[in-house]
Amino acid sequence: MDQSTYTTADHQKLAIRDWPLDPGARPRGVVLMVHGLGEHSGRYEEMARRLHVQNFIVRAYDHFGHGHSSGVRGGLPSRRRLVDDLAHIVNFTRRTVGQGLPLILLGHSMGGLVAAHAVALNRVRIDGLVLSSPALDAGLSLGRRLVLAFLPAIAPHLRVRNGLDANWLSHDPEVIKAYQHDPLVHDRISARLARYIADAGPRVVKAARHWHTPTLLLYAGQDKLVNPAGSAAFARAAPQGEPKLVESHCYAQHYHEIFNELHRESVYRQLAQWLDQRFS
Repeated sequence: MDQSTYTTADHQKLAIRDWPLDPGARPRGVVLMVHGLGEHSGRYEEMARRLHVQNFIVRAYDHFGHGHSSGVRGGLPSRRRLVDDLAHIVNFTRRTVGQGLPLILLGHSMGGLVAAHAVALNRVRIDGLVLSSPALDAGLSLGRRLVLAFLPAIAPHLRVRNGLDANWLSHDPEVIKAYQHDPLVHDRISARLARYIADAGPRVVKAARHWHTPTLLLYAGQDKLVNPAGSAAFARAAPQGEPKLVESHCYAQHYHEIFNELHRESVYRQLAQWLDQRFS
């Protein structure tokens, strides 16, 4: 695994991790991974290794305000910051890694929301999209929605605990322990970031009926960190022709991090099957 940085137009640094294939390997495509709220790209080592077995070049990066990237933890200087950063990283990846190969975005949780939002806004040129428990419905109560309606305008940089309970990540106690002891994991979220997550999810679901990107949607039926109803609504609204543009699978007994669950082999098999069908 190689580490580097990407410098944005406003001189901020985004940390990048690359998992290049061995010399002589014949790559099938490039997978760009987009991580979730409060975590970082280093938590995707197992997924990168599994994608290597399928001859995919893998790249990941840390969001602004996360991991080794610039920015106050959980902060968001502008509403479209995360989407803008993703668009720049996609373009940078097209220029520097696997030129001419298919590019697939794989986003988890908030990263799935950002990736899907970028697609809905036509901000990225990609060949496939994989969504893992995307935050398409933040599951906010009416009271919290009312707070978010006004707080970002008054105190957009106010940061509070994000409320993510690590016990709901996975049934695997080792995953929970590693998350809780990871020095790069944080529990901060700003009012502006919370408002972005709350607003962008419904907009992505609304855009589903006009979807144009081959998408694999995988989500957890027992998710307590995002509402799985958002993923179900997206799947229902998406074009229904054959072959399906949006293929969705709900893992009824899984918690939020479906690729880190005790019974994750079925999830990885589904991912491998979809990649084989689309990018053989």
